[in-house]
Amino acid sequence: AWQLLRRGIPVRLIEMRPEKTTPAHVTGGFAELVCSNSLKAEHLTNASGLLKAEMKLFDSLILRAAEEARVPAGGALAVDRERFSQIVTETLSGHPLCEVVHEAVTEIPDAPCIVATGPLTDGALASAIEKLPSMKSLHFFDAEAPIVTAESIDMTRAFKASRYGRGEGND
Repeated sequence: AWQLLRRGIPVRLIEMRPEKTTPAHVTGGFAELVCSNSLKAEHLTNASGLLKAEMKLFDSLILRAAEEARVPAGGALAVDRERFSQIVTETLSGHPLCEVVHEAVTEIPDAPCIVATGPLTDGALASAIEKLPSMKSLHFFDAEAPIVTAESIDMTRAFKASRYGRGEGND
């Protein structure tokens, strides 16, 4: 959506939340991270670092929001989940060429469109996608990372250190 908008192309962005929720999402914001808050390593010696460098060249809203919402994470780019989602939501919703519609999509439109969905795709839309030519079934594989708050850690039994010796030591 962002890449179209910045090229002057009007976008109708349809998001089912907050009208319809999922078991994992808590807000109605765009780009809500529900597993890890890490966007992986930034070093140019690996694929995720190279991808971020390429995204930056294309003025990626996701990367810009991640850099604004950054939290310490050693050699990784990790974000404050709420701030990250807020930046993406406000940027897209506030763009004059972006019409935001909050409703569940149940079928693929008979017009040019981009379907960007994931592991929490509503059942009706997932069924519509499976009916497309060459589609037999959809599979999403992901791992759920626990969210741990600082207040819940007994610091008499734990210590602060940076992962792989990177960062400030308190990441």
